[in-house]
Amino acid sequence: MKKYLVIGNPIEHSLSPKLHNYWIKKNNLDAAYDKKRLNESDIKGIIDEVKNGKIDGINVTVPFKKSVIPFLDKLTPLANETRSVNTIYKEKENAIDVVVGDNTDVGGFKQSLEYINYKVKNKKIFILGAGGVVPSILKALEKLEAAKVYISNRTKKKAKDLESYYKISLGLETLDWGQSPDFDIIINATSLGLKNNDKIELDYNKHKPKFFGKKKLFYDVIYNPGKTNFLLKGEELGNETTNGKMMFVCQAQLAFKIWHDILPKIDNETIKLLEGQTPSLTSISPKF
Repeated sequence: MKKYLVIGNPIEHSLSPKLHNYWIKKNNLDAAYDKKRLNESDIKGIIDEVKNGKIDGINVTVPFKKSVIPFLDKLTPLANETRSVNTIYKEKENAIDVVVGDNTDVGGFKQSLEYINYKVKNKKIFILGAGGVVPSILKALEKLEAAKVYISNRTKKKAKDLESYYKISLGLETLDWGQSPDFDIIINATSLGLKNNDKIELDYNKHKPKFFGKKKLFYDVIYNPGKTNFLLKGEELGNETTNGKMMFVCQAQLAFKIWHDILPKIDNETIKLLEGQTPSLTSISPKF
């Protein structure tokens, strides 16, 4: 039996095992998928288990998307460009086993916007956070031809470090934490929202005009819980909102294809599964 898992810290919220094991069963594969909470000191050991064949593939979530890189033998072009890895596997290269880091977050984010039929071209984007998933979001926004991107992070240096990569293509501009520019989309890419009492430190009253309007989109990369305080605030101010569920599903679909050479369906069954409902026997064609 092949063995797969997702690593992160925290990891309790992850629905990856539920989704991947569902697809594994649907496709009659002899495999199992689990989740494991790690510390930084555990990363080398878990990558070694891929090298020696004890683990066949790993998904990586916060806060290890960058810190796994030194322990890998090779990066795909997209993982190298973003310096962010969320999918790990082993392949043969000149008869030698090499452990590869890949990135399916770029495709996942891009497809999530296509799923809700939101056009990014010529739009202004405001990103909160500069962590592991942000380089992937920036790469996707570059592909989607966003007009301008602002980024704000509690540690400003982390945001500044991204400017050199996307200053020209996205006009990337770093703001102090708490500042707010004019925007079309605001994206919470921080971990604030995983806990029920988490709140984003933005002065909504001071910047009221910038946060109002149905044409604005509040996007939270967090998918569990389904409605964070950030999204609830967006709704209260009269905006459209979406969580990270479809980004999560789409990146998982791409990772599944890498490991099993099967593109699993994203259909009503899949969505109901993640919403805690019992899937029906009737499915629809996937959107992707």
